[in-house]
Amino acid sequence: MIDELDLRTFKPHPQRNAVLGEVHARPFTRLVSPFSVIHFAVLAQGEAAAIDRCRFIDFCLERNLRPPAQSAKHHQIVIGPAMLRWEQHSEFTTFTWIWTNTNGPAAHQFRNIDDTVRSLIRALRQTGQLLVAIRLEVEQGAAPTKRAEQIFDKNSLAMVATKSGAGVVASDFRVDENGFTKILVCDLGMTSHDLGALVQRLLEIETYRPLALLGLSAALELAPSVDRIDRRLVQALEEMQSGEGLQFNNHLLAELTALAASFERGATGGLFRFGASRAYDELVQSRLSIIEGNDIAGYPSWSSFLARRMAPAMRTCATVEERQTALSVKLARAADLLRTRVDIEIEQQNHDLLQAINERTRQQLRLQWTVEGLSVAAIGYYVVSLFKYLAEGAHDIGLQVDPSFLTAVFVPIAVGVIWLVSYKIRKRHFKHDDAPSVARN
Repeated sequence: MIDELDLRTFKPHPQRNAVLGEVHARPFTRLVSPFSVIHFAVLAQGEAAAIDRCRFIDFCLERNLRPPAQSAKHHQIVIGPAMLRWEQHSEFTTFTWIWTNTNGPAAHQFRNIDDTVRSLIRALRQTGQLLVAIRLEVEQGAAPTKRAEQIFDKNSLAMVATKSGAGVVASDFRVDENGFTKILVCDLGMTSHDLGALVQRLLEIETYRPLALLGLSAALELAPSVDRIDRRLVQALEEMQSGEGLQFNNHLLAELTALAASFERGATGGLFRFGASRAYDELVQSRLSIIEGNDIAGYPSWSSFLARRMAPAMRTCATVEERQTALSVKLARAADLLRTRVDIEIEQQNHDLLQAINERTRQQLRLQWTVEGLSVAAIGYYVVSLFKYLAEGAHDIGLQVDPSFLTAVFVPIAVGVIWLVSYKIRKRHFKHDDAPSVARN
């Protein structure tokens, strides 16, 4: 029986609980209309994210609420009239305040904030940089178009019905005088689960959209630098074709290396930002495809409205990223070509130097041979002189010898023996000198 199995006898993977629990991360909250939502997204990484996390934990402990677990990336608490949903992502943290509200006049609906909620929001301070501030209202009503026209700017109003047909969402994506982006959700009979899922996806769309557009700022900032480096690279290639000399090429190589280092330093952050923008844009498109149903006559859908503005921005990011990649390759190729040219010139200089050394060696060898010839003559002269003294001595003691004749006969013998001895010594030295080179070959 499977009930009799005890999984404690198995060795679990260290990431088993994390990967199995990932599908349950950040669950939808069941919500019942009408209610109001204020949503903040704060950019925070590294130390700033750790500080913000500690502040949220202190916020919970000061009010005797359960704080998030040490490894938790999502936590939800109920405090007073509001529910606070906290989520920590890789480069930002979100705070979503939800409290029950009643339908009021459309002109004042987005301005009324519960006093207790306002004081709680002020109490939870963050060190990160605020990027997203959303005010979302969910109300029950049968005239969503009329309500939206009363609240939003008609020139940029986008509306769409949900796929179930039980709700309508509207926004003009403008920032109001208080710094909030406003979203209206008209509940026409949605379940609490569907309403919670819709609200969370709408907040994700309006959170990921500014994050995706951060890549446009990076692209506009990097584009002049890419143009400047590209033009200088063309000039350097032209100079490389016309210039000669090791000193010139070394100077040009140093300039290209510095140019490549400057480019890579600026491109590193841009590549991360462009990759993140692509990911956020894909999330926006994914959420839009999930929530959008039928269009509202006379108004663009969220997809069409955002596409006209986000698609050019994403294409700009992609273009700058492609130019960066191509420019990096061209810089590397130019540096390799120039480095090869410098290496060839250095090898040519080494070749010329070795030839000069060989010529001087040959001259020294010729001089040495000349000196050796003179040395043979000099040594022969001294040997013959000694032999002459020996012959004269023999003649003086009474031996029947002719010193002059013996000396004349001895001259070629002495010179030949001395030359032969010198030749063998030189040959032995050459043999020892050639042995290491033969071993190396």
